[in-house]
Amino acid sequence: MSILAQHKYPLSSKHHVYTCLSPCLRTRVHCLATTTTSTKPRPNLDQLVIEPQLNPSQTLVTSPPSRPILNDPSLRSTWAHRAWVASGCTTVMISLAKSIMGAAESHMWLEPILASLVGYILADLGSGVYHWGIDNYGSASTPIFGAQIDAFQGHHKWPWTITRRQFANNLHALARAVTFTVLPMDLASNDPIFLAFVGVCSGCIMFSQQFHAWAHTTKSRLPALVIALQDMGLLVSRSQHADHHRSPYNNNYCIVSGVWNEFLDKQQVFEALEMILFFKLGVRPRSWSEPSSDWTEEIETSSQIAAH
Repeated sequence: MSILAQHKYPLSSKHHVYTCLSPCLRTRVHCLATTTTSTKPRPNLDQLVIEPQLNPSQTLVTSPPSRPILNDPSLRSTWAHRAWVASGCTTVMISLAKSIMGAAESHMWLEPILASLVGYILADLGSGVYHWGIDNYGSASTPIFGAQIDAFQGHHKWPWTITRRQFANNLHALARAVTFTVLPMDLASNDPIFLAFVGVCSGCIMFSQQFHAWAHTTKSRLPALVIALQDMGLLVSRSQHADHHRSPYNNNYCIVSGVWNEFLDKQQVFEALEMILFFKLGVRPRSWSEPSSDWTEEIETSSQIAAH
């Protein structure tokens, strides 16, 4: 899911929390059993799986993001955004150029090509882990990542806004991170295998937000090459990413190629991580909460479509 605030809140004193963990698989279902006397039959507690009660001191109230407006200046690229994207692209190109030159000098091509493939595959995994983290934890006030967390929170409410965000505006944050992390590697290493991996991996991560935007764009507005890459599974497709914006909002996090999504979802990797973080730190992921008004998608209106 532009990134979401963590939700910590106590349950009412009129409710109990029941927990059931399968020895093979940890799952969760949101249910509450009231202690009031009622003629209604009591639920089968063996079928209920509820998160343990949180400490009242951990309560955190967050407000939903404000509704986006047409021609919002925050969606436009600035010269600073363009400078960072240029810097990130230059950094990636340095990695790839040094790798090609090193491979040519050593007459070694297979290893750098394989390293590039590994970088492409791991970039998709990295995009999923990062996307899961900022979707489920933190808030706008979180240091360093707060702006992206706030943006992803708004993205789940109004996912179509990513198609209105200008190119450099969409990529500048990742381009800045690539510049600071990859440029020192470029200067320190001449290994064509390492540089091929770093160049492809960092490039895919930097452009993952553009791949993400394309996954929200109708085919009639996409270049033919992008459509072909999506159809081949080399870029995340609209149909695959659409599931991420449907209840229960806890799957299909990877946004480069999406090749990891099926494995991660079937093995419930992120759910296992959520359980570990909950029991170790007492932090609830946002995806555990029932969809609320600041989570449920609002469809783009006909006037907004016409204006675009």
